[in-house]
Amino acid sequence: MFVLIWSALFVSVKGSIADTGASALAQQHCDTGYCLNFTERELTAEAGLCVVIPCSFTTAADFTPKHVVWYKCEPSQRCSDGGDSYIIFHSNKNTEKKAQSGFEGRVSCLEPDVSQKNCSIIINDLKESDSGSYQLRVNGELNGQQDGFTFIPRVTVSVKGLNQKPTVMIPTLTEGQQATLTCTAPGLCSGSVPEITWTWRGAGGTESYITGNSTDFKTENLTTFRQRHSSTLTFKSSAEQHNTTVTCKIRFTGETTTEEASTLKVNYVKEVKITGVTSVREGNVLNLTCSVESFPPAHIVWKKVPSNTNLQTRNTDLHNDTGSAILVSLNVTAENSGQYICMAKHLDKTLTSYVNVTVTWHTKIQNGSGCVLQSDVLTCVCISEGFPLPTIKWPLLENHTQYTLITTVSNHTVNSTVSLTVKNHGNSTVECFSNNGNGEERENLLVHKKHEQPSSFGLEFLKVIIAFLTGVLLSVIVCCLVKNCYSFSRKKKKSSRNSDKTLEMETRRNDKMVYDGPAFQDNQMLNSNSGRKEVQYATINFSLLKRNGRKQASTKTEYAEIKKAVKEQREDAEEEDELLEAKEDEMVVELEMKYREPENEEGGDEAVYSIVNDIINEI
Repeated sequence: MFVLIWSALFVSVKGSIADTGASALAQQHCDTGYCLNFTERELTAEAGLCVVIPCSFTTAADFTPKHVVWYKCEPSQRCSDGGDSYIIFHSNKNTEKKAQSGFEGRVSCLEPDVSQKNCSIIINDLKESDSGSYQLRVNGELNGQQDGFTFIPRVTVSVKGLNQKPTVMIPTLTEGQQATLTCTAPGLCSGSVPEITWTWRGAGGTESYITGNSTDFKTENLTTFRQRHSSTLTFKSSAEQHNTTVTCKIRFTGETTTEEASTLKVNYVKEVKITGVTSVREGNVLNLTCSVESFPPAHIVWKKVPSNTNLQTRNTDLHNDTGSAILVSLNVTAENSGQYICMAKHLDKTLTSYVNVTVTWHTKIQNGSGCVLQSDVLTCVCISEGFPLPTIKWPLLENHTQYTLITTVSNHTVNSTVSLTVKNHGNSTVECFSNNGNGEERENLLVHKKHEQPSSFGLEFLKVIIAFLTGVLLSVIVCCLVKNCYSFSRKKKKSSRNSDKTLEMETRRNDKMVYDGPAFQDNQMLNSNSGRKEVQYATINFSLLKRNGRKQASTKTEYAEIKKAVKEQREDAEEEDELLEAKEDEMVVELEMKYREPENEEGGDEAVYSIVNDIINEI
């Protein structure tokens, strides 16, 4: 049992506590039956920890060991010569010989039963002043008498400053979850309990305690002389604690301290962010960066709706660095417009972010723009395409207050139509100005002159007017023709009537009223083939009438003859003849009156002739 305990303690001290350097090989030294075995003759230890001096001995057969005594002295000194002043440990608790005050309570024998001949000791709470030579003495009985034996070989212990660090155990930290950190003091010693503290150092380098945490100190007794001292720190992990430093500080007896700083790595992921200009002019470069703050770094991919395929084309360079991906598209066109998706995969979580990319292009005045001038009305149309939508202006309108302006929008095209009245417009072009913020364009629109075409309603109305006027004209022509025909017929009847009168007078040649002298010779040859009949009228010699007018009977006879002829013509006429009859009656009365008046014979003949001719012409 002793061998097992001693072996375990020695190995533990050697590997974890004493950190020995170059040590002498285990050797045995014997003198007159007394032998001493040292596993190591030279030991190196660190202040604040502990050191184990392993040894075993044998004695003469007649010597019975009772107690062991350890001395410490300088290498040049003989420890036993110093007497009790050099004692650091005495297994006899009842002896008056006391250990040095500096070692009291710090040295323990690994095996209290001396009969086991195990002389190993452990020195806790080492100090640098504990460095020196350690020598063993065994007290006992030889042949029933008190005796002792001091072994010559010594063990050299060298104590240096504390270099060992506490052991900090950090589990996987996940944002939002509870985490427990453990700090274990170096050395498995049974000495004084060390003081363990936790400190937090933020990104700014300031040191503070972690808020919302709890600590717990724990000591584990592994063996009688082996103890493990540790402290736990429990807190809720957060992204703010990522890459921050937590320090575990150990303070041993004698102001010996050691500490261990550890950087926390917290698994976390924040929201995806997309940076860059989302409105790009046509032909320029689209450069978008998708980044997400996370640990470990997320894997980022770019996709475009609606294909949802990873973007990696000849015009797209995808740079996937730690937690970011840059989307670069060269010489963009309108096809690059649309919605893009940035997807970040972090551990078992996938996050997405969307961005709308707009490719703008310069405004451009399209074909189909132009002006038409009809009468005094000028109508101009300007069609412009661009994104964002352009604004169309007409410099011509600056000098006019009355006009009509109509603007229509279809997709990315703007149509502006302006109409206004102009007088004596002499310009052959009208300027159209288009601007959408990306650029502007001016174009002089040609003015096409167009003769006014009557409207369909005007044409129909004109046709009605023409038809009406044509009807009126035809009616007038027909009326004129009827009137002319009637006039011609009446004149013909009048001529016929005059001819009858002449014939009647010619048949009555024997009458004294008719003169058949030379005055009638011009009309004697008249026949049906002569000229116009209307000029054939009787030539009356009123001189005879005047001469015979003095007789009462002759006047009545001639009146009756003329009246008879007139009545015969009136029977063949219609309503117009009534007027003629009235005029004839007036003529007869006038002739009668003139016949009764006494006149000169020569002058009277000419006057009566002219009056008769005038009356006949009026008829």
